[in-house]
Amino acid sequence: MNRFPRIVFMGTPGFALGVLQTLIQKQYPVVGVVSAPDKPAGRGLRLQSPEVAAYAQAQGLPVAQPVLLKDPAFLEQLRIWDADIFVVVAFRMLPDAVWKLPRLGAFNLHASLLPQYRGAAPINRAIIRGETQTGITTFLIDHQIDTGNILFQESTPVGPDETAGSLHDRLMTLGADLVCRTIDALAAGTAKPLPQPQITPLYGAPKLDKETCRISWDQSPLEIYNLIRGLSPYPTAFSLLQTADSEPTSVKIFQARPIENNHSHPLGTILSDCKSHLHVACRNGYISLLEVQAAGKKRMPIKDFLLGFRNSGAFFI
Repeated sequence: MNRFPRIVFMGTPGFALGVLQTLIQKQYPVVGVVSAPDKPAGRGLRLQSPEVAAYAQAQGLPVAQPVLLKDPAFLEQLRIWDADIFVVVAFRMLPDAVWKLPRLGAFNLHASLLPQYRGAAPINRAIIRGETQTGITTFLIDHQIDTGNILFQESTPVGPDETAGSLHDRLMTLGADLVCRTIDALAAGTAKPLPQPQITPLYGAPKLDKETCRISWDQSPLEIYNLIRGLSPYPTAFSLLQTADSEPTSVKIFQARPIENNHSHPLGTILSDCKSHLHVACRNGYISLLEVQAAGKKRMPIKDFLLGFRNSGAFFI
C-alpha cells in the first residue's frame, strides 16, 4: 500500500468542506465524494448543492448524492470507486453495508474530545456549558453514533469570549490536519484504535432546536452569556421584545457582556439610556446587549439599534 490510499470523502456542510479542501491541496487521491442531495433554497426555491458537493464538482471529482444510503445503485457506485478508506465529516449515520466496504476502514472526524459531546452539535454545546477545553477526535465507525474506537485526539483551549463561529473555524483547521494524520497511520498500519473511556457524567450534544435558542432570563449572567456565544453566529440566541403598543417581536443577540450585580428588577427589565447601552435584568445581574438583529432588520451594533428604540414600557420575555 502506498502512502496515499484511495479515499472516498463523505460530508455536507462548511466544516466538512475545509477538510476536503485540505485533502485536495495535499494531493491525497480522493476518488469520490458523497454528500447530501440538493435542496431548494432562497426566495425562488432553486435547488442548491451542499458546500461539499459544489466544491467537489468544481474540482472535477465524481460526486454521489444519495437519498437512501442503502440504495443498491449507490452501493454499486462505492464498489466501483474501490476506495481503501472512507473519511466521514459531518454526515449521516452510515449503515453497515456502507462502512464495512473499505479495506482499511471508515473513520469519522468529530468536533469534541469523545466520549464527551456525542451528537450533532458538539461545538455549540461545549461553549453553552462553559467548557474551557475541547478538541477533535477521529474514530472508527461502528453500529452506533459516535461510539467507535478512538484513533487520534487533539485538545485545544476554549477562550472565555470565544464564539461557536470562531471555535468552528479553529477546529476545522485542526481537524483537517488530524484527518491527514489518521489516513497516513491507517495506510502505514500504525494506527492503534482504543475503546472510548467510560466517563460520568457524560455530556451529550443533541441537535439544536428553537427552544434551546430562546433565552431564559431566569438564569445567571454567565449562563446566558455562554448560551449567546455558543449560538453565535448561528443559529443565534434570541428573546422576545414586548412593547406597550405592539405584539412581541423576536430579537437575535449575537454579542453581549455579562454583568454580575444583585438587584430587585423583574426578570427581562430593560435599563437603557436609549443612546449607548441596553442592559437586561436576569438572575443576579444583567446582560449588556452589544450586537443584535430585530425581526425584519439588519444585524447591528446596539447603538444603531437604540436610534429607533423607545424604552417606555418595553421588556424582554
